[in-house]
Amino acid sequence: MEHLFPAEMYPDLLVGLGAPDDAAVYRLSDELALIQTVDFFTPIVDTPYEFGAIAAANALSDVYAMGGEVLFALNLAAFPPNLPADLLAEILRGGAEIVRSAGAAIAGGHTIQDKEPKYGLAVTGIVHPARIFTKGGARPGDTLVLTKPLGTGAITTAVKRGVVEPAHLDAAVASMMRLNRTAARAGQAAGVRAATDITGFGLIGHASEMAGASQACLRIRFDALPWLPGALSYAENWVFPGGAHNNQAFYNSLVRYTRPVRDWQETLLHDPQTSGGLLLAVPAAGLDLFWAFCAAHGLSAWAIGDVTTGAGIEII
Repeated sequence: MEHLFPAEMYPDLLVGLGAPDDAAVYRLSDELALIQTVDFFTPIVDTPYEFGAIAAANALSDVYAMGGEVLFALNLAAFPPNLPADLLAEILRGGAEIVRSAGAAIAGGHTIQDKEPKYGLAVTGIVHPARIFTKGGARPGDTLVLTKPLGTGAITTAVKRGVVEPAHLDAAVASMMRLNRTAARAGQAAGVRAATDITGFGLIGHASEMAGASQACLRIRFDALPWLPGALSYAENWVFPGGAHNNQAFYNSLVRYTRPVRDWQETLLHDPQTSGGLLLAVPAAGLDLFWAFCAAHGLSAWAIGDVTTGAGIEII
């Protein structure tokens, strides 16, 4: 695509034609830039309302990963013609209520027929052009902070296999439905310039993208990683989605393990997440402000490592 749309011909397209990132960003003025993203997927839980809410939170997350705020969204939906209308309504209601909780609105959308249900959003947001989060902004000395626990892939796979404990599923659903809006605001308060959200490529995949774009090494402390209830036990019993193995095959060559890690723990690092948290590279000068903002707004976050010179990912 680069030969069709060279970045130098579109100077106001600040993110989108050069290094890949979580959303496209277009400068409207010196004070305002537009963020645009789209995401949709098939059901990962059985409850229609929760599916709609999770899909919406997941789509909105890309705006927060760029440091922005959401303006409005458009529904994207595909449904079998025999799907009961009340189920469709519940999916759309779940999405609409999440969007409303973000201070935004559903302004329309498009629906088609398909064999398998799919739902998501096209999302429009805004950000100041000088305060955009990108994957390439991490610098040595930054602290790596994660704003949601990991393990949604293993837990939703346990649902499909009929072995999930209800309390574990409830905790995972609550996490997936939670917006990354407060996390983005904490990052803005702390002067963060590098972030990504942890979704389908798992922690290692998305961290690797940040390391590559920043031309730095991301050191991650395995023992500092937060896990959703049940995630470790399902992983130890090899309850993984296929995507975890695909991620591991693609990204594991970029990882250096400087501590013992069992085989199932290694695979768990590649567990694909749905509506995961933000991975933020918080500069030292803003770290106290970040933790103060989290405390004031009830945001849970975990310091999981740091940024150093070098390349790739190091598990310590």
